[in-house]
Amino acid sequence: MKEKAYIRPPEKIPFYIKLGLMISKKVTKKDLLVPKLLAWYPKVAISSGVLESLVAHGKKDLSPRMLKLVRMQASILPSCPFCIDMNSFEYEKSAISEEEINALTGRTSMDEVHTFSKKERLAVTYTQLISKTPVMITDAFMEEIKAEFTEREIVILASTAAQVNYWARLISALGVPPAGFTDRCDF
Repeated sequence: MKEKAYIRPPEKIPFYIKLGLMISKKVTKKDLLVPKLLAWYPKVAISSGVLESLVAHGKKDLSPRMLKLVRMQASILPSCPFCIDMNSFEYEKSAISEEEINALTGRTSMDEVHTFSKKERLAVTYTQLISKTPVMITDAFMEEIKAEFTEREIVILASTAAQVNYWARLISALGVPPAGFTDRCDF
């Protein structure tokens, strides 16, 4: 597995970005390379930090398990090793099984896994549709989504999948290797 990113961090990082690095380290318990690389363009470092600080955590609307499934699926689809590493960390705590991971990775059919709820299946399928280019979502599928989720929940699902897609593409474009959240990146 690759150990270095395509570029190196700048030698001098602005103090306000260093503050963000300290917060990132406190939250993740890791000295992450991504925010250091983004210091080359402080505006994107700041806006990315704000985006990350406002993510849904499943405390109110959608369950942490559902959001973990969405994040994992959105990480797996573009094959972003860093994203898979980070977003699959402690998947067991969300009661996600190996069988469910096999469905997220396409090794088995979602139809063969009976532990997903109807809402989880819809959320994962919605994530798959959001993550494809071009995004093509049928009216019939949206009717299914609207029958199971509130408008607020739909926005949370869409923005969570889109956020992981943003990070997956940015991190992959910079060649950032996994940060060691888990020893499993084989999804």
